[in-house]
Amino acid sequence: MHSCFESLWSYIKASLSMSFYMGWEIFWALVLGFAFSAIVQAVVTKSDMSKWLADNSFKSLSIATLSGAASSSCSYAACAIARALVKQGADFNAAMAFQFASTNLVIELGILLAILLGWQFTLAQFIGGIVMIVVMSLIFRFFLPKEFIAEAKAQAGIDQAGKMEGHASMDMSINSKEPLLKRIFSQQGRTAISHYFFMDWASLWPDIVVGIFIAGILSVVVPDSLWAILFVKDNYQMAQWVGPLVGPLIAVLSFVCSIGNVPMAAVLWQQGMSFGGVLSFLFADLLVLPLLDIYRKYYGLKMAGFLAISFYISMVVAAYFCQWLFLKMGIYPVHSSEMVVTHGAVFYYTSVLNIIAIVFAGSLFRRFYKTGGMSMLAQMNKNIKGEGKACCP
Repeated sequence: MHSCFESLWSYIKASLSMSFYMGWEIFWALVLGFAFSAIVQAVVTKSDMSKWLADNSFKSLSIATLSGAASSSCSYAACAIARALVKQGADFNAAMAFQFASTNLVIELGILLAILLGWQFTLAQFIGGIVMIVVMSLIFRFFLPKEFIAEAKAQAGIDQAGKMEGHASMDMSINSKEPLLKRIFSQQGRTAISHYFFMDWASLWPDIVVGIFIAGILSVVVPDSLWAILFVKDNYQMAQWVGPLVGPLIAVLSFVCSIGNVPMAAVLWQQGMSFGGVLSFLFADLLVLPLLDIYRKYYGLKMAGFLAISFYISMVVAAYFCQWLFLKMGIYPVHSSEMVVTHGAVFYYTSVLNIIAIVFAGSLFRRFYKTGGMSMLAQMNKNIKGEGKACCP
């Protein structure tokens, strides 16, 4: 009995240690990505975006993709913002393109992928994100019934208190014609940036913590033999076909979305999952069970079912395409049997970057706190309806 407890405790310590070091490895990248996202959100108004996304033309879809890539990477917030855009008159296809881009083409995701998985995954994520939007748009154009869109828009217009409704309705962007840098460094600009920065942290930290914790457990507890069976490791050709089909299904059951799924993707790659399988898992952060239920509430059961099928097809096709493209280009990544996070408690360049990130985040928090951010955050957590506008001095 004593040996069983010792064994259990050793697993727990190893899992927590791996989770901590993984979190330490990516902290500075999260701060950098959230800061960039906050700056962009501070200078682009949501009302302007709705006007730009009025139809499903190439121009509107391009603007939706670029706008999404520059916004928050929280899956729940992306869904809530997309619904808000639909309510304000944006085309449904363009709103979904924005939603895809805001969870797959954001800078913090690319940085984390490069750190934990390698540059090939960063490149594939951005290529695959664009492919997904193209495939999804084609499916919508040729197969989405008009009555589904009408019902979805009617349902989207009903006020609901969802997980991220307060975050989605929040608009502190600077409506000014002054030069960009002057807007960013103005008092109003710095306040808006600090609010967006910490609202994004507030919306994402549960997914990040859960994702890192699950990754730490899986890397220690699950035996290699089980991974070998799941990923068909003894049959390379079969693994290339099975991986992209299985990846989204693992994501659906994992409940981990946004950039919180990157640490878990690192574990899947380490344990032998195919390149395409890991990519489809990463793409599928918009298919986790809680989000599928949100689609039902936002747009009705029919549209939710259509979104689930079209999203899955788009993700699988994008994963197969990237897998084929990288093989043809000769840049298909090589599996590693060791986790990237191996530094332990050693003081190295990431430690310096993290210290700088902590100081920078501290200065933003000071601004956030002094301008009423905590009360606004409390309102968001209680799902209180309303405009969510901040008072920026």
